[in-house]
Amino acid sequence: MSDFSNETPKLSADEKLNLLVEFGARISCELRLDKLLDIIAQQITHMLDVGRCTIYLKDAERNELWSKIAQGRGLEHTEIRVPLDGETVTSIVARTGQTINLADAYEDKRFSMAVDMVTDFRTHTLLAVPLKNNSGKVLGVFQVANKADGSPFDKKDEGILLLLATLAASSIEIAKLYQDVHVAQLETIYRLAVTAEYRDQQDTRAHLKNISIISYLLALALGMSKKEAELIKNASPLHDIGKVALADNILLKPGRLTPEEFEIMKSHTIYGGRILEGAHSKVLQVAHKMSLYHHEKWNGTGYPKGLQGEDIPLEARIITVADVFDALCVSRVYKKAWKTDDAYLYILGESGKAFDPRIVAAFKKIYSSVRKLYLNQTPQAKTPAPAPAAARKQTV
Repeated sequence: MSDFSNETPKLSADEKLNLLVEFGARISCELRLDKLLDIIAQQITHMLDVGRCTIYLKDAERNELWSKIAQGRGLEHTEIRVPLDGETVTSIVARTGQTINLADAYEDKRFSMAVDMVTDFRTHTLLAVPLKNNSGKVLGVFQVANKADGSPFDKKDEGILLLLATLAASSIEIAKLYQDVHVAQLETIYRLAVTAEYRDQQDTRAHLKNISIISYLLALALGMSKKEAELIKNASPLHDIGKVALADNILLKPGRLTPEEFEIMKSHTIYGGRILEGAHSKVLQVAHKMSLYHHEKWNGTGYPKGLQGEDIPLEARIITVADVFDALCVSRVYKKAWKTDDAYLYILGESGKAFDPRIVAAFKKIYSSVRKLYLNQTPQAKTPAPAPAAARKQTV
C-alpha cells in the first residue's frame, strides 16, 4: 500500500489522471472490505490533498452510518457511528443523495463538532458526496476536510470526489457481498460444530471459543501469517464433526470404554474425514485435515492411520494440542476439570510423544495468554482427575 503524506505537492492534471487509472486498478482486485476502504481513503487524501478523509457506509439494520477508516491525525482505524435520520452533514447526504460543501464548517448548523472534540483535529472546510451504485441507491458517504492550501473546496473538487465515489461503488458492493458470504460461511461452520459437540459438552460455546483462540495463537507463534492463522482458527471448531455419527451410549458413557466401544469411538475421525472430504473451500479443506488426523500422535501411536512426525498435517498437530488442553481443563460426563497449570504440565510432558515438540514449544510461548482464557470460566478442580478419565480424551 502506498504511504501518502498529508504534505503532498499539488498534483497536475496528468498526475491526477494517472492516479485515477491506478485507483481503478487497485480497487478492482481487492475483496477485503476494510483493506479496500483503506486504499480508497488514502488515494482520496492524496489526490485532493486534504487533512482528513472519512468513508461512511450504511448499516440498514441499525439505521446508522459507520466508518472504520479515517485518514488523518487522531482518527486512524477508529470506528465512527452516526444516526441515518440525524441532521448532520453525513446523515443528510446519505438520505438525500445530494452533495454538501461547507466553506466554514463551524458556522454551519449541519456540521457536528463531536469528532473534532475527541481529537486534536479542527475541521475548517468540508465536502461530502453520496456513494451511489449503478441503480442510484446510496450506499454511503465520502467526506473530506481541510484542503492543504486552506482554500474552500470548489466544483472541480466536487467532480473529482463524485467520480471517485462512482468508480468505488461497485468494488465496495462486491467487497460487502464477499464479507457477507464469508460471515455466513463461518456461522454455518460454527453451527455444524455445535451440532457435533453439544451432546458431550457442558458449555459448547466456551469449548469452541477456547480451541479457536488457542489454535490461532499457536499458528502465529509458529510463524504462520495472520491469514493462515485465521484459516486455522475458523476451521478448528469442526475437528470433531464426526461425532454426529456416534451413539449416545458410547459418546456419553461416564466410565472407561471397553475395547469394542473404544474402536467405535475412534471411528469419529473417519466419519469426520468423509463428511468434509472433497471440499473446495479452503477453510473446509483445513477442517478436513483436522477432523481426520487430530488423534494421530507424534510418535506414531495414534489413529486412524498411525501417522508419525511430520507425516501428520500441521493443522492437525496444532488442533491436537489445543483440543487436549481444553478437554483437560473442563468438566465432561466422564471426568472432572483439571487446573490449567496441571494441564499445561501434561502438554509439556507429552512433547515428542503425543505432540509435536515444535508446537509444544510454541504453546509455552503463548501459555500466559491461554491461561487468562480460563480465569473467569467454570472453577477448576484442585487436583487433576485420575489418569484413565483424562487419558480417554487424549486417546479418543
